[in-house]
Amino acid sequence: MNNIKNWLQTRFPFNWDILKVAGSEPVPNHLKHWWWCLGGTPLYLFIVQIFTGILLSFYYVPGYNEAYDSVKNITENISYGWYIRSLHKWSANFMIISVILHMMRVFFTGSYRKPRELNWMMGVLLLTFTLITGFTGYSLIFEQLSYWGITVATNIMGAVPFVGDSIAAFIRGGEKITQLTLSRMFMFHAAILPTTLIFVIIIHITMIRLHGVTEFAFKKSDRKKHFPFYPEHLITEIIIALVIMIGISILAILFPIGLEEKANPLVTPAHIKPEWYFYFAFRLLKLTSLTASVFIMGGGFMILLMWPFIDEYIRKRKPNSELSMILGVFGVILLTGLTLWEAIALFLSH
Repeated sequence: MNNIKNWLQTRFPFNWDILKVAGSEPVPNHLKHWWWCLGGTPLYLFIVQIFTGILLSFYYVPGYNEAYDSVKNITENISYGWYIRSLHKWSANFMIISVILHMMRVFFTGSYRKPRELNWMMGVLLLTFTLITGFTGYSLIFEQLSYWGITVATNIMGAVPFVGDSIAAFIRGGEKITQLTLSRMFMFHAAILPTTLIFVIIIHITMIRLHGVTEFAFKKSDRKKHFPFYPEHLITEIIIALVIMIGISILAILFPIGLEEKANPLVTPAHIKPEWYFYFAFRLLKLTSLTASVFIMGGGFMILLMWPFIDEYIRKRKPNSELSMILGVFGVILLTGLTLWEAIALFLSH
C-alpha cells in the first residue's frame, strides 16, 4: 500500500493536508439542525438535475415537430424513462423550494449583513437562474403549457423599456415561436444556465468558506460550542441527501409526470397556466397591466438584490428599527398570497 501511495503521490503531487485542514474546520453547533443548513439541499438536488438531465438528453430531440414526440417516447417507451423524467421534475420543484427557504432563513436571521452582502447577491442570482432554468425546462416539452408559456413570457420581456423587443426576439429567434426557439431553449437549459449556476455556486461556496458560517447564540452555554465538519457535518449532509432521494423517488413513483396536449399555435387553451413558481407573476399580470407588471417585478428584483445595502441604510438611521423584519414578512405574505390566489383560481376554473 505504501508503494502504491508513493507512486500516486509522485505522479499526482497533491497536498492532502489541505483536505485534512478543511475537514477539521469547526462548524457552529446550530448547523446540526437541517433547517439551519439548507444550503446543501439545493446543491444536492442540482446534482440530481444534472444526472437525470444528461440521461434525458440521450433521447430528447429539440425539434419543433419532434420535441413532444421524443418526450412521449421517453415517458411511454424508454425503460424507466417515466421515472427519470419524474425525478428530474420533482427534484427541480424541491430545488426551487429549498433555495427559497434558504434565502428566507438568511433574510430573517440577518445573515446577509456586513461582510456578506455580495454573497446575498449571489444567492439572489442563484434563485433567479434556478427559476429561469425551470422555465426553459418545461418549455422543451412543447406541450400546450410550453408553447403558451413561452408566448406569455416573451410578451412580458417585450414590455421591458428600450430593450424588451430585442430580448424577446432573441429568445424566440425571430418574431414567432419556431424551431429556433426550441433550439435556444435547449441551449439555455442544457448548457448555458447549468454552467452559469455551477460558476455562481462556486463563488457562493468560496465566499462562505472565506467569511465562515454565520454564528448564532441561542443560549450562553452554546456560544462556544462547535463540531468538526468531518465526519459529523458531512455525515449529516449525506443522511439528508439519502432521505431527499428516497422522498423524491416515492413522489416520482406515486405521482409520475404526465403529458398534456401537444403544442398548437392555432388553439388557445381555455386556461393558460404557468408552473406553480410563476403563479405570483401570472396573478400580478391579471391584476395590473403588462407594463405595470414588468416595472413591479423588475423593481422587486432590484430591491431583493440590493437589500443588504437598503437594510444598512435603514439601520444607520434607526438602529432599533424593525422595518426590515416588517418588510420581509410583508413580502413573504404578498408573494404567498398571490401564489395561493392564482392556485385556487386555477383549481376552481377546472
